[in-house]
This record gives sequence, structure tokens and C-alpha cells, in this order.
Amino acid sequence: MLFNSLNFTIFLPIVFLLYWVATNGNLKRQNCILLISSYFFYACWDWRFLFLLFFSTVLDYISGIKISKAKNHKTKKKWFWLSISINLGLLVIFKYYDFFIESFANGLKDIGFHSNPSTLNIILPVGISFYTFHGLSYVIDVYKNRIKAHTNLIDYSVFVSFFPLLVAGPIERANHLLPQIIKKRTFNYHKAIDGLKQILWGLFKKIVIADQCAEYVDLIFNNSEDYSGSTLVFGAIFFAFQIYGDFSGYSDIAIGTARLFDIDLLKNFAFPYFSRDIAEFWRRWHISLSTWFRDYLYIPLGGSKGNTFNKIRNILIIFIVSGFWHGANWTFIIWGLINALFILPSILLHTNRKNIEIVAKGKLLPSKKDVLNMGITFGLTTFAWIFFRADDINHATQYIAEIFSVSIFNFPTITPKILLLFLLIFISIEWYGRENEYAIEKIGSKFPRYVNWLIYYIIILIVFYFTGSEQQFIYFQF
Repeated sequence: MLFNSLNFTIFLPIVFLLYWVATNGNLKRQNCILLISSYFFYACWDWRFLFLLFFSTVLDYISGIKISKAKNHKTKKKWFWLSISINLGLLVIFKYYDFFIESFANGLKDIGFHSNPSTLNIILPVGISFYTFHGLSYVIDVYKNRIKAHTNLIDYSVFVSFFPLLVAGPIERANHLLPQIIKKRTFNYHKAIDGLKQILWGLFKKIVIADQCAEYVDLIFNNSEDYSGSTLVFGAIFFAFQIYGDFSGYSDIAIGTARLFDIDLLKNFAFPYFSRDIAEFWRRWHISLSTWFRDYLYIPLGGSKGNTFNKIRNILIIFIVSGFWHGANWTFIIWGLINALFILPSILLHTNRKNIEIVAKGKLLPSKKDVLNMGITFGLTTFAWIFFRADDINHATQYIAEIFSVSIFNFPTITPKILLLFLLIFISIEWYGRENEYAIEKIGSKFPRYVNWLIYYIIILIVFYFTGSEQQFIYFQF
């Protein structure tokens, strides 16, 4: 069930009414409604994988209790590694098995040995990378005595499978979401209105920005050999906005939807394309995943402490693993490696914490230096996105080679004026609202109420105008 579908438009109000009216404010009933709704939501994708979601949930639930009650460290460690091994094992089987087998076979072929690898060709269960990480963080935190094991299976199941974040995040932490699930929740009108506004902005990002960019991205990338370097530059820029509008749009809809149920999810994007260096970009892009890898991989490895070799090793590991998390393709690994190389100088020179505050805070316009730094950072990020979007490494290298050929001086053959206009409007609104939780949180607040509502109605009309066939979100494939 897509957030931008008619089915979800019907589903959400029904769940909302059942949650607030039929339960009469009873917490247990509310959580039961959320759990049933979440499993129904997931079943709309493929009901056959409901068992996998249930199995993963029960595994981590039992493991958490066993770890918490263990009388000795050996037993505690046994249950910890059982949960970790099975969770990662399932992820490898469903997401990476064919990749490893095919890569191994290709490696043998390169040295003169031929083989006929047997692949599984299994359908990738939607959201497996996200709900697996929910469970992993919970078990790790229980094992490290950061949180206590939860004994209520329904409450814990809601934490793992809460439908707004189930298939594409944000990746939640037990110490943030579980306390909200087990406490009494009451309807808050202002919070609900705020949630609807964030949903609206998420739909604008997805339907008006991402989906419109996708049309030209597909055209240019799928026929890249037919276009000049200048047109390929536009294709890369359009993809940068497509993936941002698509994924941050999903996160906005998820966070806004959760607010309707008086639940706050982790912020996942903080206007990353206004970053002044790569380190700042990664503090603002897919925040829940970046902080997950930081806390559960990078810091345990030693982080930025130790000698130069250890610093370089840790950065390479975290970014390559992050790339691999996104998919079983060498292009994602190269994308991660490129970003590691981009960020390494700031880590080694200790300038990675240079830009903490939002750019030009309290000012209408950025300085010339900020504009230059934002442009360079966006350019580097967009360059790396080429590998993320390309079919394979050969496609990416050919694409980049054409960009750096003399054809880059040719006039672009694809310059959609309406899309460029909406991108300009979008960037302007994002810039105006960059100090808020989301861009339109306070838009029009200084004007009379009728002007405020007029702005929202205009956005609604634009969204409806561009609404066409349901387009899947990019991150569902991860």
C-alpha cells in the first residue's frame, strides 16, 4: 500500500477513527489497533512475508527477555549472538545471496574457471532492511544494559511494525519509540494539524518533485549514450532531486502520519542539500540510518579515535557497509566508497564538526562563501549519485566519461521549463523553512489566517494536478 495511493487515503482515516473513537482512549486497545493495522498494511504488499516479520519480531522479543534474565554472561552472550546471527542470516539470504554467488562466479570466470551458479531468485521482502535494524538495535541495547527487555509482546510488536515506518523508516530506537507506545496517548488537535501539514509537504515532494524528475531521469539514464555531457549533467541533477524528494517525502508522510496517533518519530532529513561540506551532508541525510551505523558500528570500531590507519579503516568500513545496505550491487558499494573518500579529509584534518549550525541561521540569504561551499558539496554529492542510479559500474563510468567530454559544452537537449520552475520554487520554500522541522511548518504564519490556508489549498491543488499513476518509492527496494 503506497502512501500516495487511493487505498492509503481510505485506510488512514479508518485507522484514525478506530484508534481514537472505537478504543475510547484505552491504551491496550489502541496498541492492538495499531498492530492489526500495521500487519494489514504490510499484507497489502505481500501477505506471504507476514510470517517473516512475525518470526523476526518474536525472535528478538524472546532474545531480549532471555538476555535480561540470564544468570551468567555465557548464556547472555549465547542469546545475543543467536538473535544477531539469525537476523543477519535472513537478511543475507533474501537480499545478498544471489549477489555473492554471482560475484563469486564472475571472479572465477575472470581467472579462467567457468561455473554454473545456482541462484535463489527470491523476491526481496519489502522493508526487511528497516525492521531488521529495529530488532537489532533493540537486542544490542538490551545486551549492553542500555534498556530493559520489554515483556509485552503486543507493545514490542508495535515498535517493530508500526505501519508509517515499517517499509522505509525512519529506523527507530527502542529507547525513543517504546516509551511512547506504553504510555497513555490523548488526541492533540494542534499536533494532528501539524501532522497533516507534514503529510501534505511529503506528498508534494513525492508527486510534484520526485515523480516529475523521475520521468526525465529515466529517459536520460536509460538512453545516456544518445545525449551530450551537458544533458547528462541535468540527468544527474534531476536524480539528486528525485531521490531527495522521494525519500524525504516518504519520511515526512511517515512522521506526519505518526503524529496523528500522538507518536513522534525520529527526524530523518534536515535540509541536506544546504550542507556546506560532506560531513554536514551526512549529518542531515537519512539521519536515522547514519546515526544507527555511527552508534552500532563506527563507535564500537573506535570511531575517529586512534591512529590514522584506524580512522581511515573505520570510515571506509562504515561507508562501504552503508552502501551495501542499500542493495546487492557493486554500484552501491562504489557509491559508499566515493563518499568515504569525500569525507576522509575532514576527518583526518578534524574539520568534520566545522558546520554544525544550519547555514545562514537567522538570515534571509547565505554569504558568497556559503553559496560556494553548498555548490561544491551538492556537486560532489550529485557525482556520487550517478553510481547510485546507474545500472552497473560500466554504465556509470561511461556516463561520467561523457560528462567530462567536449560534449559538455553543447546546449542541453532536455530542459523541461515547468519542472525547472517547480524545482526553483521547491528550493526557495525549503530555504525559507530550513530552520524548522519541515519546510512548510510555519509558512504563512505571519500572515492572516485566510492567506495561510490559501497557501495550503494551492499546494493541495498542485499535488492533485500532478497526481497520476501510483509511483513506488525508491527506498522500498532497499
